[in-house]
Amino acid sequence: MAPVLLRRLPLLRIMASRNFFTPSSFRLLSYPHSSSSSPSSFSTLSKTRKRFSLTKFSVPSLVPNAVTPRAYMSSISAAEDFQKNESSKAYGSDQIQVLEGLDPVRKRPGMYIGSTGPRGLHHLVYEILDNAVDEAQAGFASKIDVVLHADDSVSITDNGRGIPTDMHPVTKKSALETVLTILHAGGKFGGINSGYSVSGGLHGVGLSVVNALSEALEVTVWRDGLEYTQTYSRGKPVTTLNCVMLPFENKDRQGTQIKFWPDKEVFTTAIQFEYNTIAGRIRELAFLNPKLTIALRKEDNDPEKNLSNEYFYAGGLAEYVKWLNTDKKAVHDVLSFRKEIDGITVDIALQWCEDAYSDTILGYANSIRTVDGGTHIDGMKASLTRTLNSLGKKSKVIKEKDITLSGEHVREGLTCVVSVKVPNPEFEGQTKTRLGNPEVRKVVDQSIQEYLTEYLELHPDVLDSVLSKALNAFKAALAAKRARELVRQKSVLRSSSLPGKLADCSSSNPEDCEIFIVEGDSAGGSAKQGRDRRFQAILPLRGKILNIERRDEAAMYKNEEIQNLILGLGLGVKGEDFKKDALRYHKIIILTDADVDGAHIRTLLLTFFYRYQRALFDEGCIYVGVPPLYKVVRGKQVHYCYDEADLKKLKSTFAPNASYNMQRFKGLGEMMPLQLWETTMDPDRRLLKQLTVEDAAEVNIVFSSLMGSRVDVRKELIRNAANMIDIDRLDI
Repeated sequence: MAPVLLRRLPLLRIMASRNFFTPSSFRLLSYPHSSSSSPSSFSTLSKTRKRFSLTKFSVPSLVPNAVTPRAYMSSISAAEDFQKNESSKAYGSDQIQVLEGLDPVRKRPGMYIGSTGPRGLHHLVYEILDNAVDEAQAGFASKIDVVLHADDSVSITDNGRGIPTDMHPVTKKSALETVLTILHAGGKFGGINSGYSVSGGLHGVGLSVVNALSEALEVTVWRDGLEYTQTYSRGKPVTTLNCVMLPFENKDRQGTQIKFWPDKEVFTTAIQFEYNTIAGRIRELAFLNPKLTIALRKEDNDPEKNLSNEYFYAGGLAEYVKWLNTDKKAVHDVLSFRKEIDGITVDIALQWCEDAYSDTILGYANSIRTVDGGTHIDGMKASLTRTLNSLGKKSKVIKEKDITLSGEHVREGLTCVVSVKVPNPEFEGQTKTRLGNPEVRKVVDQSIQEYLTEYLELHPDVLDSVLSKALNAFKAALAAKRARELVRQKSVLRSSSLPGKLADCSSSNPEDCEIFIVEGDSAGGSAKQGRDRRFQAILPLRGKILNIERRDEAAMYKNEEIQNLILGLGLGVKGEDFKKDALRYHKIIILTDADVDGAHIRTLLLTFFYRYQRALFDEGCIYVGVPPLYKVVRGKQVHYCYDEADLKKLKSTFAPNASYNMQRFKGLGEMMPLQLWETTMDPDRRLLKQLTVEDAAEVNIVFSSLMGSRVDVRKELIRNAANMIDIDRLDI
């Protein structure tokens, strides 16, 4: 099943880089990342290692008859220090910089869009898309079209009211140019003069930020039978606002189209929009706005590679939860309701599943995904726990007075989507990852309590099923208590508590340390001999670990390999607040063989890390090491190839009649320690993939379908993906 997971990686964003002797790097599937984890003190190896000639790696050329680099750099450093001292003494008004217009955005883009990598690149699309959705939430738009063009531009068109084009009384520019060129100019600041009663845009910077970070931007507005067009470049207007009369048959057309080309000078990676990433966001918005249709299209120079889809879900959040639980056995039908209290609209759908041992909770505020939760999620959790305990004791299902179900027991197997519409939301930062309104918690808490109390009293069978699920979780927790206490008592600071097979590193600073989780004693032996002991630790696994997607907490804690992982890495106890400082290694690298079994073991480990401590992905601690597949020896030269494309490219450089020897590595144990270091473990040369969660809903579905107990769903998934398999490369 594992190869299918790796094919379906819209769910896990992969970041990769290869560090050479000079810190040059490249990006695989979107995210740049420095794979080097060794601190500066570790830059020189403790022992001399023979290095093979690796044509895949670049080595800086040496300049003959030159001044020694150390002496040259020392002289520069001294001159710079002198200049700095003189400059600091002469600190005056001429050194105070005033950034005007959109200059602050171009100076510090990460402050406005989160990063200058793929995440920030896609954030540009979301800013414009959210503006169009705000028109729909206000009741003025019903259709949005998103097009990813072949020239790496994006256009987003809505049929809303259109951005105003008349003269603004303060700026003396058109309203259109005002919102495109001035920060904190918009119609979403609230109050009686606001253009929106509820919106995701609050700071009036979204559109202007996109404009500032675009090499070119074209805006088209349809209003009052007229078509207005204007072009911008890097935040500045290139043309004046042009106006033409619409043809008679289109005189009623209204709306806005924004088309932009991201600026290559700003973004540190290639300009490439991921269709699946944007599709995931659009799907969310369609679920959250039942009356809205959103079409997505990707154009390619090859017409056969064009992609398109249309998203419309009349069922809203109830349909969203049903979609999330497609691969699970539901305990009851989806419960959903919408309620408005004090101007705040609460929309909630939830369902418990009997074959799930973790919860899936998604929160939204004004259609903005609040990744870090907030007061609406806190209110939901508190209300669920209190209400179910109260109803359980009232109905005598919970018979013992001393038993009180905790939130973790109540939410086991729960899938819940909470969406709130708040007139004046308080978000943390422009990227809006957490909702802070204290009044929202009370409203959500009250509405859930009223709805659940009324519904479950009228449907005692559903109450019994939900409480039975929670009580089973409570009993499993009691059964696992001994193992949990063992985990707590075995402090990771005591060497005696660490797994016997763990070869630890000498550094005690987790930020400098990394651990390789390898498959079997054979690979473990090579890795232990080839590593740099100062900052690299090795933990060999015995075969395939427990699939925790199908087992409860008690079984998980009793498993020896799982205990070794928990103790060796310092993961703590499931359900407790994650503390990165408690980790023994900030880089956890999964290193398995390049075969089906290796892929399966990797998938089992990813399942464990995601279900046990998802924060590891959020903190960027999970990596996958990529060993070479081929070793090609030609004369005295040794080349390593990491995939078929590498091998093909290398062969193309050989003469037609060239002789060479080729070896395919099927397992890490086949590699000598020195080879493993040179190709896979050396921070200056290796290839690492960093895994982060891009779409939590998609991740949940893929893990439950691939690793869950529903065999029929898995068979259907494999059948549908059969056409993606290259029969000639099938490992049988």
